[in-house]
Amino acid sequence: MRFSWTDREVRKALGLNPDRAVDGIAYTGICTDSRKAEAGSLFVALDGGRFDGHDFVMEALARGASGAVVSRAVGTSETFRLYPVPDTLLALGGLARHRREALTSKVVGITGSSGKTTTKDFLREALAGSMRVHATSGNLNNRIGLPLTVLAAPADAQVLVLELGTNEPGEIGILASICRPHLGVITTVSETHLEKLGTLEGILDEKLDLLRALPADGLAVVGDDPPVLEERARALAPGLLVVGWTERALPELRPREAEVTEGGCYRFRWEGELVHLRVPGRHSVQDALLALAVARNLGVPPRDAARRVGRVRPGSMRSEIRILGSMTLLVDCYNANPQSVRAALDLLATMQQLGPRVAVLGSMLELGERAQILHRQVLEEALALPLDLIVATGLFAEAAGWITRPSTGPELEVAHGLDEAGRLLQKRLGGTEMVLLKASRGVAMEALIPALEQRFGAGGET
Repeated sequence: MRFSWTDREVRKALGLNPDRAVDGIAYTGICTDSRKAEAGSLFVALDGGRFDGHDFVMEALARGASGAVVSRAVGTSETFRLYPVPDTLLALGGLARHRREALTSKVVGITGSSGKTTTKDFLREALAGSMRVHATSGNLNNRIGLPLTVLAAPADAQVLVLELGTNEPGEIGILASICRPHLGVITTVSETHLEKLGTLEGILDEKLDLLRALPADGLAVVGDDPPVLEERARALAPGLLVVGWTERALPELRPREAEVTEGGCYRFRWEGELVHLRVPGRHSVQDALLALAVARNLGVPPRDAARRVGRVRPGSMRSEIRILGSMTLLVDCYNANPQSVRAALDLLATMQQLGPRVAVLGSMLELGERAQILHRQVLEEALALPLDLIVATGLFAEAAGWITRPSTGPELEVAHGLDEAGRLLQKRLGGTEMVLLKASRGVAMEALIPALEQRFGAGGET
């Protein structure tokens, strides 16, 4: 039976009295952006801090919306139907949960401190040749993005691939209760979002809520690093699949005959099939294997899955390679935590390159009281790598004042702000370097790129 957002179904989803439903009232879809309201849609008025959706109810009405979910009084026409609730964010989750219950799709939930989006992209592509897949767009993985992804799922979708993100305790549990996954994937756990999650143990416990939400016959898949992830996950999921490079991973879920190519990408064998990745970095191999393990469990032939993951390219500002004349840019400005910065530095240090290797490092945000010591540790590790120049900005610039610079190794320059970093790069770069730009999203380090493009050549992806 085809699902429809009737007045009765909306009331059921919101915990309102369905007996008060009016026959003949139905909605064409659900939206939270008044600019995207269409004829017959139901508008959910979210309070986003900077913007309050209640202020845009009339705009949604003007664009054709037939009703709205609200938590305070708004002025509307008599023909516009209102659904009063205590909290519209919770209501959005309730609507998505109700829609999820009507779907027959298998649901895969993916979380982790890093690698979520890449793993999701690998899995979506691995499945797409064999079944109808609906997946998270970009990284819409929070309490707004995940419900909207579920609400947008086509009725004939066979698999939903959903990314679950968190920066505070309880969020993964809430998201998992909405999407009710059959399969749960945890890529890795590291020190990120410490500001609200407190400790690595707090982060681990938060991520494990995904596995706690699995049904008795569900499947859990985790990366092999750190070791405590496997230990804690196995207590929750005895049939656990462990993926990665080490002996902690199942033999069939380790890369075989792995070798790095000229562009920093890996090729390896899995299930006897050759996998040739287009996403650079050693960490991408584990992300691909996580996706391949799930695809195999869902019935995709290994040959098809191996071939399709090789089609995936890096997302914007995620290990993205741009060529500027004779210069290579590694643009990795979407997110940063100690683990992901180490992975980016490892990629820079191991890629085949004739010219100098330069790392421009910006702040890793949301690390709470551990921020100073973590920036110091990562910078000290960077100074031990075979690099030529490190430009430290933000919290890394502060960390530079707390360390003893080694007599050998890369040169260290400190820039107080992106403007100073840009001037320094213009002075120091000759045009043959490989340059890593790595920082948290809030730093907006990609602002350095236009000046580099103007001087060294138009940008283009490899």
